[in-house]
Amino acid sequence: MQNQNKSLTRGLQILKEILFSDKPLTAVTLCQKLDIDKSTMSRLLTALLKEGFIKYLGNTKEIVKADIMDIMTSKATREVLIERTQNLLEEIFNFTGESSYLAVEENDALLYLNQVDNSTRVIKMRNTIGAQAPLHCTALGKVLLAFGNSDIKLLDLTEYTKNSVKKSRYLQKELDSIQENGYAIENEEYEYGLSSVAVPIFNHDKELLGAIGIAGLSARLSTDTLQEFAHGILKINAKNIKI
Repeated sequence: MQNQNKSLTRGLQILKEILFSDKPLTAVTLCQKLDIDKSTMSRLLTALLKEGFIKYLGNTKEIVKADIMDIMTSKATREVLIERTQNLLEEIFNFTGESSYLAVEENDALLYLNQVDNSTRVIKMRNTIGAQAPLHCTALGKVLLAFGNSDIKLLDLTEYTKNSVKKSRYLQKELDSIQENGYAIENEEYEYGLSSVAVPIFNHDKELLGAIGIAGLSARLSTDTLQEFAHGILKINAKNIKI
């Protein structure tokens, strides 16, 4: 049992070194850094490789984390983000009376992570958790574009309604305005009859974590109302989220 625990500890030490390294590592380098003999290192690396945690770059001896580790890290980060923003979404819903959302960017699309709608309305917004939507014609998506690193010239600017942005230069102009104002407003650009507003959320290091906002029937959300909600959501979101 003691030997098993020791092997587990060493395996985790190796995996930790590989995960947090900003460049590929070799078995020799790992042996030197962790003071592990070559035979033990070879055995542990073989086990990590077999389980899909690490991979070799082509035919070289350089070791990097496997894609599954990126997936696991991303999933864990998102779960924390959902937990830390739950109260924010509740506050936003209570303030606006409209369905509130948390979203992130994934593969040049908007991915909904969470939604809060405690209204008793007969007609409610559909559940979108896990669904995707375009970035260029949703308030949440525009916030992610304005404060993120996506290249808008590579986006597919599909025209969903007559209000959809169709050219990248017009979209860029709008994104510049969103950066200046700190929020995005969308009026029937993705679906007729629906409007939305969103703001970015950052951590203490000012890194973009995602976007939060609301969406509802355009009949209830006039331009003035959307502006009012935007400023209110900005105040609610004034607290930083530490991930």
